[in-house]
Order: sequence, then C-alpha cells, then structure tokens
Amino acid sequence: MKSVISIGNQDFISIRKNNCFYIDKTDFIREWWDNQDSVTLITRPRRFGKTLNMSMVEYFFSVNHSECSKYFEDLVIWKEERFRKLQGTYPVISLSFADIKATTYETARRAVIRKLVKLYSTFEFVKSSKVLNEKDRAYFDSVEENMSDDAAAVAVNYLSDYLSRYYGKKVIILLDEYDTPLQESYIHGYWENLTAFIRSLFNSTFKTNPYMERGLLTGITRVSKESIFSDLNNLEVVTTTSEKYSGSFGFTEEEVFHALEENGLSDEKGTVRYWYDGFSFGKRKDIYNPWSITKYLDTGEYGTYWADTSGNMLISNLIRRSPAKIKTEMEDLLNGRVICTELDEQVIFEQLGRKRGAIWSLMLASGYLKVDRYEMDNRTGKRQYDLKVTNHETMLMFEQMIEDWFTEEDSAYGNFKDALLAGDLDYMNQFMNQVALQTFSSFDTGGKPSEELEPERFYHGFVLGLIVDLAGKYRITSNRESGFGRYDVVMEPLKENLDAIVMEFKVQNTSKEKSLEETVEHALRQIQEKQYDTELLARGIAKERIRYYGFAFRGKKVLIGN
Repeated sequence: MKSVISIGNQDFISIRKNNCFYIDKTDFIREWWDNQDSVTLITRPRRFGKTLNMSMVEYFFSVNHSECSKYFEDLVIWKEERFRKLQGTYPVISLSFADIKATTYETARRAVIRKLVKLYSTFEFVKSSKVLNEKDRAYFDSVEENMSDDAAAVAVNYLSDYLSRYYGKKVIILLDEYDTPLQESYIHGYWENLTAFIRSLFNSTFKTNPYMERGLLTGITRVSKESIFSDLNNLEVVTTTSEKYSGSFGFTEEEVFHALEENGLSDEKGTVRYWYDGFSFGKRKDIYNPWSITKYLDTGEYGTYWADTSGNMLISNLIRRSPAKIKTEMEDLLNGRVICTELDEQVIFEQLGRKRGAIWSLMLASGYLKVDRYEMDNRTGKRQYDLKVTNHETMLMFEQMIEDWFTEEDSAYGNFKDALLAGDLDYMNQFMNQVALQTFSSFDTGGKPSEELEPERFYHGFVLGLIVDLAGKYRITSNRESGFGRYDVVMEPLKENLDAIVMEFKVQNTSKEKSLEETVEHALRQIQEKQYDTELLARGIAKERIRYYGFAFRGKKVLIGN
C-alpha cells in the first residue's frame, strides 16, 4: 500500500502507526550506541530530521515505550538481536528547546524553567516511591516557575538521580535544538545573560552527572565551547564536515530517487536534483533536505519549501551590515562562483559581525552554503574551503532576501533601476538621492554616523540588489581588477540590445574638491585613466555601447554624472 505523505509529523510512532512516508534511519541508533561517546552534539540545518531522529531514539530506548517494539520490527535496527534486547530498557529524559524564541532574557529563562517543570510533572509517579527521601521530595516540589537559577541548574541532574534509583539504571538524556534560544538571544541582545544561565544548566546536566548513561544533543550550530560548554571535555561534536552519521540526517540521492519511483515521478529526477540536491555531510555530497522532498512528493510542484520555513533574520542582518569584502564575496556566490575561506565550525556569536570566516561558518552550518572542495595545509593543519550556494532553492532564498532590502513601499530603488537602464541621468539623480536617503542607514554598522560613512557598505549592498533584479540581463561584478586598477561596478550585458555600464563611486574630498561636480569629474577621469572598460572591450563590446557614470557622495547627498 502506498504511504501517506504526512507534512510536519515529527513523531516516530505516529508516522509508523499510520503508514506515513518514512525513510529508515534506525541505523543511526546502532552507530551512535556502538560509538560509546558519553555526550554527542550533532549539528545539522533546520528541517533535516533531527527532531524525528530524536523521537525515534526516545521510543527505542525508553522504558516507558517498551510496547513500541513492533514499530521497529521491519527496520534495519531490528536485524541484530543485541539491539532487540535493548529496546525499551532505559529511563530517558527528553527535552526540546525548538520553540524557545523569546525577545527578552526573562522570557527565555521562564520558557526553559517551564520545560523543567513539565519534565518533573511527567515523572510525578517517582516522587511517591520509596527510593526518594524527604529532602528529595522537597526538592521535587520546589521545581516550579519561580525557582532560582541555582535550583534550575541542577534540575535535570537531580531528576537523573531519582530515575536511576527508581529503575536501577542510568539515564539517557536527549536535548533537541539546544541552540534555538541562543540564536534568539544574539538577535535580540541578551546573549551574555542567557549563556550564563544555560552554561550552568548544561554543565550540571551533561558534565557533573554520574547518573547519565549517554547524552545526545542536536542543533544547527556548534556554539563556542567558551560560551556554554566551558567545562564539557567529554563532548563529541559532529558537524556538517564530520564523517560520523553522514547519512543519518537528510535523504540520500538513492533514497530520494526510490521515493520518486514509488510515487510515479521517475521522470522528475533531474529537476529534483537541480532544485534540492547539494547538501554535503562529511564526504557525502548527495544529501537532500527532507522537508522540500516531502512537500514536493505531496504537491507534485516545485517550490522554495525549505527556504520558506525560516525568516532568515540573522543571516540577512549579518550580510546587510557586513564589510565590503563580505558583500563582494556574496556577489560571487550569487553569480554562481565559489569563495575560498578558512572556517571555524565553533560559531562564536560575539565575532559574527567582525570575523570574516564566522559568517560563512554560520551559513554552512545553516545549510545555505555547501563545501565544494577543501585543501589542508600539512604544516598548520588548517583547511581552506571552497564554498558555493547549496542549490537552486537556496539561491532563490538569497535573491528574495536581498529583494526584501529594497521593497519598502516608499523605496525609489525600482525607479532608479529603470532610469539607469534607460540612461536618463536626471531621473537617476532624483531617484538615487531618494534611494540613498532611505537605505543608507540600513547598511551602516552603527560605528559612526551614516553621514560620515564611506559608501562602500551602501554601494555593495546596492550592487547585490542589482544582481538579483537584473539577473538574465546583465553580468554584474564589483571591486575587480581591470586595466590598471580595480573598478567599482561593471555591468556586462547578456543581451545585444543593452549597453554596458561602468560605475565609479567616490566620497567628496572637501580639502581638494569644492563641489560634488568636481568629485564626479574625478571619478569619470579615473575610469578613463585606469581603463576600467578593458574587459568589456576585450569581450567585443564596442566603445560606443559602454556608458560611464561617476557617483559622488557627501553624506547622504549623491550626484551622478557621465
């Protein structure tokens, strides 16, 4: 019987009981158990089956679900007798931070404590047992919403003790999406407060916990050890570049193609690969996002399903406010090229706005970029990674994100673009001043007033908008060598009826230039003297089909000349 495509169902037993579409990932249980790591942190992008796998692990090991063995019987894990004997034999503590998306520290802290309160209510039956003494029962009753930080920090540790006494066996602790509240704390400005609270909770739960058999955490990012794992030297971290569990999260191409055949969609394999393939874990390069594949199987239509499940606020803000170098590399990615960088997969949120590799590490962990290839320096052990946009769906996500920067109702950006293509200098000046006024501040880093800021951040963000909006008409590059220097922006037409465009941006030097008109003249002279049109001419574009523009800035005042 054909499986039902169940959208958003992340409960293992519900899926199995109702004959819903499921790809067998139970071999993860064998691999994880046989590795015998004390505490394992696995990072994968969102919607990659982390929650479903955690549900699967809980149902397999939990003594409270010993009756669920029948749902594993035709799966890979049931082939070995030693694992059949393990099913339903351990006390399991299971938590998820996936829904903790608070805008303030107090709200986030309260949400974590509510999780602990609910956890204790789940095991209320233990309180009345003979294994607990009066002091244990007193603490059990103290677990409530107004509990102190110190009491909250030891809550899971103490519950592990109670359960191990009750069942005569150490506990397995599962924590899904551990970093969701941490990312929110960075976005909303209460990072330091929350990390101090979480650090105490995690150290007591996973480090100084003699009642724990194994611990398993999942998340999107590997938050720096100094932030919350400072004392956890027993932590095995598995990132997207690790070999461990490389096929356990996400669908392999073989699994996807089999599903397409089962659903009568064999002819769509090539298009499905173009839209959704490209994720890589370890050396595996054929991983697909389960959410997009499931949605496609359900609807039979292509769409940005995975990309649409997140607002991408953090990534958008980081790119928008990043230095010119980052925006130039973003231009390369949007043009289908690779960027080369070192990565530190231990994401240090405090460095995201300053350290070049930090933003690319975050985007790799989030699934927006993939490793195309890498080289290792044998002397230092450092790796240089070539990164590119993961697939067509992700490219569309980036394009939409950048379009959103310029789509305010009162934005003159669209009018400027039309005037630029038409060569209407008067309209370009009128609209460019509106564009600069409306959007200049949004590309400012806040380090100094926008009126004094060089326009690099603005014009590179502006160029990203051009690349997105004029894709198919122009090949747009910036800050590249041509002739005897580095031009600011070159627009090479992809259609014969369009002119090429060269732009040079300059801030008025008030000690040498009396007016913006003089600054424009200097910009145009630089274009000619440095021969920024060399590449265009070499590609057969006639001189008369190349337009030259000088952009002069004084604060938010702009003058364009040609």
